[in-house]
Amino acid sequence: MVREEIDRRYGNVRAAMARDGLDAVIVSGNEYTGFEGAVTYMSGFVIVHRYAYVLLPLEGDPSIVFPTEARYVGEHGTTWIDDQVFVDRPGEWLADRVKGKRVGVYGLDYVMTVRDYQTLAGAAEIVAWDEQFDHARAVKSELELESVRDSVRINTKGFWIFLEHFAPGKAEREILAPCERYFVDEGCGRQTMDMVLTGPHGGALPEFKIAGEYRIQETDMVLPSLEIAGSGGHWVEVSRAICPGEPNDETKQMLEAYEEYYEAARGALKAGATAHDVHRAVAKGFHDRGFRLGHVTGHSIGMTMIEWPKIGEGDETELQSGMVFSMHPHAIAEDGQSCLYMQDTWLVTEQGGEPLAGLEMRIYKGDERQ
Repeated sequence: MVREEIDRRYGNVRAAMARDGLDAVIVSGNEYTGFEGAVTYMSGFVIVHRYAYVLLPLEGDPSIVFPTEARYVGEHGTTWIDDQVFVDRPGEWLADRVKGKRVGVYGLDYVMTVRDYQTLAGAAEIVAWDEQFDHARAVKSELELESVRDSVRINTKGFWIFLEHFAPGKAEREILAPCERYFVDEGCGRQTMDMVLTGPHGGALPEFKIAGEYRIQETDMVLPSLEIAGSGGHWVEVSRAICPGEPNDETKQMLEAYEEYYEAARGALKAGATAHDVHRAVAKGFHDRGFRLGHVTGHSIGMTMIEWPKIGEGDETELQSGMVFSMHPHAIAEDGQSCLYMQDTWLVTEQGGEPLAGLEMRIYKGDERQ
């Protein structure tokens, strides 16, 4: 990692710390898929097992802290942080360093271990800082955007591989397996979270599931949810629906709304717009047709799979050029028996949203080839 990029990241985070009156920030990460990336973003270290923390003071050098049992798990030489600490109870070490201070913690919602939180909470003033940290890293540098585009390349190819192996009569996991092999070959490692939604009679059911033994039928609707991070560590989401037969009438209406969303996003995802305004613009076609949205319309995405800001009702965050969003309206019929869920990764520019994958917005039959 070049020093300029490290300084940019720390500078942005420290500016947010100073604004919020913090003396330090603790960034948490663990091996839960999609939630290890904040530590990588702040240190260059990739968590292989267990968990880790980065302590960044407002002034002074950072530290990276590991539990003792993880001493030989992961390549510790990959971090650019010189102060590498291995202790039985990281929370106790951190508590000693931040005692009496006002400390922002990224990871209170999902990541930080309970035992470490309990120790810290008794030693310092703890401030939940997930959203603020994400906002500080939301605008991607050119170096980061190179990683994003490479992840999009891999993910898009993965969809075409899914389509190549798709055929009625095959099991879900039989179709997905070649994608996973390709993702590993391209350097994703275990940074993949791939699921499917399937359903009969031209309409997919709205529940996400792990690809299993179910064999696809001629009339099924299949929605592969493909989410990966390439070797640079930036997560992306790119996918389309597949139906070898005829989509049902509700699904056809959902596709019309998706076509409207896709065009609306081009204009709405621009610098100066608010996340709320974007949500209203892209959700309109679905609401006008009476569909509900069962999953977040979109969200910032980076080295953590789901970051703030969210594209949703009431979020007045002003978008800036260089932000990257995963967009995937989860349209669900009133009776809950049909849904449509297609994913794209978008770049915010001064002129509007740029879809990075370039996949045509439509429902595929399953016999198309790249």
